[in-house]
Amino acid sequence: MLIEDTQLYKFILDSGLVSKEDLEVAKKEMQESLAKTGMENRLGDVLVTNGKITADNLRRMQAYVLGIPFVNLKGNKIPFETLSFIPEPIARKHNIVAFKKDVDALEVAMLDVNDLSAIDFIKKKTNLKIQPRLTDSDSIKEVLVQYQKSLKAEFGDIIQKETDSLNMIAEEKGEVVSADDIKKIAEDLPVVRIVDTLIKHAILQNASDIHIEPMEDEVLVRYRIDGLLHDAMVLPKQAGPSVSARIKVLSDLKLDEKRLPQDGRFKVQAGDNEKVSFRVSILPTYYGEKLVMRLLRENVSGFTLEYLCFHGESLEHVHKALRQSTGMILTTGPTGSGKTTTLYTMLDLLNTPDVNISTIEDPIEYQMKRINQTQVRPDIGFSFAQGIRTLVRQDPNIIMVGEIRDNETAALAVNAALTGHLVLSTLHTNSAAGAIPRLLDMKVEPFLLASTVNVVIGQRLVRKLTDTKEKYFLSKAELAQLEKTVDLKRVFEALKVENILKADDTWPKIAFYKKVKGPDDDGFKGRIGIHEVLVMTSTIKELVMKNATSSDIEMQARKEGMLSMLEDGIFKCVQGLTTIEEVLRVISE
Repeated sequence: MLIEDTQLYKFILDSGLVSKEDLEVAKKEMQESLAKTGMENRLGDVLVTNGKITADNLRRMQAYVLGIPFVNLKGNKIPFETLSFIPEPIARKHNIVAFKKDVDALEVAMLDVNDLSAIDFIKKKTNLKIQPRLTDSDSIKEVLVQYQKSLKAEFGDIIQKETDSLNMIAEEKGEVVSADDIKKIAEDLPVVRIVDTLIKHAILQNASDIHIEPMEDEVLVRYRIDGLLHDAMVLPKQAGPSVSARIKVLSDLKLDEKRLPQDGRFKVQAGDNEKVSFRVSILPTYYGEKLVMRLLRENVSGFTLEYLCFHGESLEHVHKALRQSTGMILTTGPTGSGKTTTLYTMLDLLNTPDVNISTIEDPIEYQMKRINQTQVRPDIGFSFAQGIRTLVRQDPNIIMVGEIRDNETAALAVNAALTGHLVLSTLHTNSAAGAIPRLLDMKVEPFLLASTVNVVIGQRLVRKLTDTKEKYFLSKAELAQLEKTVDLKRVFEALKVENILKADDTWPKIAFYKKVKGPDDDGFKGRIGIHEVLVMTSTIKELVMKNATSSDIEMQARKEGMLSMLEDGIFKCVQGLTTIEEVLRVISE
């Protein structure tokens, strides 16, 4: 079922997806590879490697040429009995899933219809006729998640297994298992399986935090997903201390310390190529120890500022600041607004062989190759300030300070920026303009701020709409109400400059979007950033020197073209990325 390269060449050329020049370059590379290694690469593989087409687009073309149906399984809920025809390890290893069963045939979706060994294995196992269909990698990933049972179902299975064991023992003794016995099983669930199951499902659901909260009569487990907490499970009261002890063991914390807060960390293997670190915080409360675990996925490299939803002039200003060899780049926002991810993305862009990058962090959230990362240790006197003093003697080009928290750290960070280093850091302020008065409060001289700060980024995270969103239009009254908080003219100009809207579009005819709840979601999936980027222009430097308020600084920055976070949020509403309600909810927090 292999496709001849001549067939594929003709089809791709006719489709117009790849230019003839690029196709000829790919053919030349194939010939050179054959001459050097004696092995000829496939045309499609060369085009994918060169970034001319995506792997999924190549599969669609192959399906068309071969006459094999192409199926899109995204959003499809496949019955578990159908899914179970192919064991999960085989499905993951060979990227093949069963999605439809007829009387004597089984339709399977796969990424490689030439994987005859997998097809033959499934045919022998099921005694059914196998009908291969091509699909894309996103479909395979989404279906593989469906192998996982729900959290409650998995706990039910654990209880059922323990009950079955108890039943067998009772039958041997001629006894009957009572309701009290089953209740005791629920209370004595194997703690290792409880914790492993809670962790596994948090990773599957892309949770950012796990909260385990002891209450008067029970233990509540909640996951923070896309910025909002959701109840995940209720455990018996008696399970609380055991769960706490298990997590302490994983985090290498003191088991007998239940009066003082403790912080720790551990790591789990989430998949073939993914590791997840868990930052653990334990706090004694009235009913027992409350645990919060922050999930930190280690493979953060590869992000771009565009991926984080920077765009237009804001994107250009940040890139320009990153090209400077000295000065400060600050990211601001409350806890959980994505500041650290933005910092690490900028570090990833700066991380080239010709520079030395050092960081001082509390804690180190992601490990990055070729970057020297240091953890502060206040318990032994190693603070941010002490860390910066040491880092400047390590011949760095770029320094990242996890957070500017006090006067001494602020003064040292500014001094590092003055003495030939590019300094990246974060501040807890509500807006980009608010960073200036905050640093002035930390006793940094105005003339030093004006000389060192290049840009200040203010940001928040809003939930992202799924593809099942619904288009609608605001009435004139609704537009008038929105215009009380947002300068719609500025938003329109920005949309027009980036060719999202045409010059003859008008507001009543410009569409917004609302969520549509799906079977497995509430209309949102994932989060995106909304930003404002304040550039330290000559006029803003003058305001800083005059100790101007954050309102004055923000007003001047907007006159010079800065989109506020709220305006950037409405910009993304018109793009269909989020809703007006979501933007207003986050900005008002």
